[in-house]
Amino acid sequence: MPSPDALLRATVNRLAARLGHGLAGAAAEVAVLAQDAPERLRREWDLFQEEVKAEAERLDSDQPEAAATAAASAASATTDDPQQQIDRLRAQVAELSRTLEESP
Repeated sequence: MPSPDALLRATVNRLAARLGHGLAGAAAEVAVLAQDAPERLRREWDLFQEEVKAEAERLDSDQPEAAATAAASAASATTDDPQQQIDRLRAQVAELSRTLEESP
């Protein structure tokens, strides 16, 4: 189980990756998701939780390869919904960006 500090940092990292620079746009997107499909919102929440867990494990172990492997296994375990594929790709891009920023 990841440490509470790592979970908190992972949550902040994932929220920052999902919200990006436009908080208003993110709020509008969440409102549309809530109106259009409660099931889709649940899937998004589940995916977010998986991302947070993977990020926390990466922060605990300091091994970016482990996070990439966890993201790949999570990607293969879900359905082929186009929005889910986009979300997984966004998570992978965010992970690669963090890895590049952390490398000397």
